[in-house]
Amino acid sequence: MRRIAISVAASTMTLSLAGCGVLNATGDSASASPTKGNDITVGLLLPEKANSRYGKFDYPIIRDKVAELTRKQGKVEYANADASATRQADQLQQMIADKVDVILLDAVDAHAVVDGVKKAKDAGIPVIAYDRLAEGPIDAYISFDNELVGEVQARSLLAALGSQAGTSDKIVMMNGSLTDPNAKQFKQGALSELTGKVTIADSYDTKDWKPENAEANMAKAIAKIGKGNIAAVYAANDGMAGGVIKALQAAGVTHMPPITGQDAELDAVQRVVTGEQYMSVYKSYPDEAEAAAQMAVAKIQGKDIQFDALTQDKVDSPTTKNIPSKLVQVSALTKDSIKDTVIEDGIYTVADICTAKYKAACAAIGLK
Repeated sequence: MRRIAISVAASTMTLSLAGCGVLNATGDSASASPTKGNDITVGLLLPEKANSRYGKFDYPIIRDKVAELTRKQGKVEYANADASATRQADQLQQMIADKVDVILLDAVDAHAVVDGVKKAKDAGIPVIAYDRLAEGPIDAYISFDNELVGEVQARSLLAALGSQAGTSDKIVMMNGSLTDPNAKQFKQGALSELTGKVTIADSYDTKDWKPENAEANMAKAIAKIGKGNIAAVYAANDGMAGGVIKALQAAGVTHMPPITGQDAELDAVQRVVTGEQYMSVYKSYPDEAEAAAQMAVAKIQGKDIQFDALTQDKVDSPTTKNIPSKLVQVSALTKDSIKDTVIEDGIYTVADICTAKYKAACAAIGLK
């Protein structure tokens, strides 16, 4: 259940608590009870490698922010589970054995990780759920407003279909992994906008979010519905959008129907430029990752004012109620908003996007 109503941002949010007077706080308040100095170790457990964001953005941003907040005395111990819940359980256990001070956990399987979270809690190590809401006695949660992500994708899809959109339009839904609670929220958000406005002709929950699984699922959908009868495809992220496009191309489709995505991966942005993919959802990784680092450092250093200011939302998991949380806003990335999102935030440069293969398409939309 979402308790906070968040509107779609016209542009990406700049995370700033300066107006609250908290980012420059020293932790000397009577409400703060520092437990550690700057010599801290933050454990960072990320879920998979298929999505390039984790190695390219999340880890280095968190690493650098922890160093900045601790005068380069703090460090990040990083492990990636490569989509294996068993491997992540071992990584979590290793971090507990290594006695890290706080853990940022992006769970492969939100339910399977419960025992590990309990063990960390018993060892006195706070666990902050990062990007995906893990079950168990977590201390805080930071992510994007996931239902809003689905809503933004669905609204974009309806906009692409135009005023003639109706229940005769057949949509294929390529949802994320059942083990990821975010995937359920993306789907709920999308269905809240699509239901009654189009026909969901086929829907899949894609194992491990893998593009090759999405490609196989899309091939089944094409065989069932007919390539000429698919008006649009809701793909929950960019990797799966790529798989969907491969399946459509293999079926002989040359003009792609509107296809959504999420994460603003570079190849997806380039597909948006050419029109192969209609949109992606841009989620400001610097905002999320920097806030996560701030939360982790504030938590372990006992800077309660800073921590409370960073976690003003409340979220319930299946096991824990009223989890202190921060939900970061998102925005749609289309041809018209590339400059205002990934370029403005320094995620990519025009040169990154407009390589030789894409120069003409970039010029056609004024991206140069």
